[in-house]
Amino acid sequence: MNCRHCGAPLKHDVLDLGFAPPSNAYLRPDDLMRPTAYFPLKIKVCDYCWLVQTEDYASANVLFTSDYAYFSSTSHSWLRHAETYSKKIISDLELNPKSYVIEIASNDGYLLRNFTARNIPCLGIEPTDNTAAAAEALGIPVLREFFNEDLGKRLAKEGRQADLIVGNNVFAHVPDINDFTKGLTRALKPSGTITLEFPHLMRLIEQGQFDTVYHEHFSYLSLNVVRRIFSSAGLRIWDVEEIETHGGSLRVYGCHIDDPKETTIAVHDLLAKESDFGLFNLQTYLNFQKRADDIKNRLLTFLIDQKNNQKKVVAYGAAAKGNTLLNYAGVKTDLLPVVFDAAAAKQGHWMPGSRIPILAPEHLRDWIPDYVLILPWNISEEVIAKLGFIRKWGGKFVRAVPDLQIL
Repeated sequence: MNCRHCGAPLKHDVLDLGFAPPSNAYLRPDDLMRPTAYFPLKIKVCDYCWLVQTEDYASANVLFTSDYAYFSSTSHSWLRHAETYSKKIISDLELNPKSYVIEIASNDGYLLRNFTARNIPCLGIEPTDNTAAAAEALGIPVLREFFNEDLGKRLAKEGRQADLIVGNNVFAHVPDINDFTKGLTRALKPSGTITLEFPHLMRLIEQGQFDTVYHEHFSYLSLNVVRRIFSSAGLRIWDVEEIETHGGSLRVYGCHIDDPKETTIAVHDLLAKESDFGLFNLQTYLNFQKRADDIKNRLLTFLIDQKNNQKKVVAYGAAAKGNTLLNYAGVKTDLLPVVFDAAAAKQGHWMPGSRIPILAPEHLRDWIPDYVLILPWNISEEVIAKLGFIRKWGGKFVRAVPDLQIL
């Protein structure tokens, strides 16, 4: 396999998680009688441009189906994040009813509803039918397609170039990252701004966040790599923020390469920080497998110990990262009998691979667990606030990443 950005041969493995089904391919009752498709789950690093990427086995059409189960609005903390961002960017860019905003991977309208509420024209681009329908129910226009250079050209030809293009947690999800970025260039007005948010590779390695590796994440990104990709498409990063979402993410601000916006000191400082951390040192990547194995082994030891002590452990949050963790650890219903999740689209389904049933949170009281394992550890505080009632019977919360911890 060659690097999906620069084309150099990929010679170095970062992480091998064996075989796993697509992390959002939740099972319906009739799926339990059918075989599950498993794909190798391995990431490699390019020692020329330093892009970390999955090996190519599953196509985007297999991973992002019409009944994709992730709805952004399920998380209250994510809704607050979107609202805070919207207020800031509307003010900073002085957006108004004459402006035009495009969000790529607009999901269920969690973000764009903040713009339509202020009468700012917008367009969502979302290939999954069920989330697109939820956005349309809010009055948000949606194109149900994958974004690429051809679509960017079409939008420009139709006079629909944007003052602001937003892409939250989509840049890592595209198999052809060069084509996608060229699409951004085409769809952006000459003086427009792009903001992309994505998990920061430096934090992934630093905190052992191997559970954020799954087939839908084709790339694992640093500022240095994104700067290179942007530059090759005629774009420039002029500002960057480190944000707390998803265990540590970046929000980059892009523009056309000839835009007069001045590059901020934050860009230079973060590039230096990535260099000091070792993101340009191959050994940094080669050490990651052991960290992942240690986390997996501690979780298995905990679950087996609790079973031997006749303690009941359940999980909360049927998240994609939870599927990576459980499938790599080989956890089944004998150690973890049930997962509770607030997303109606997941309730009554089963986790892919582990085949653990997913129930609505109101059923948790019936189980009276001794421990609740929080699979989406990045929203632990939100989950604990919501489920604090388990402490009345002595219940405790647990997370496995970055270290096994009783909360």
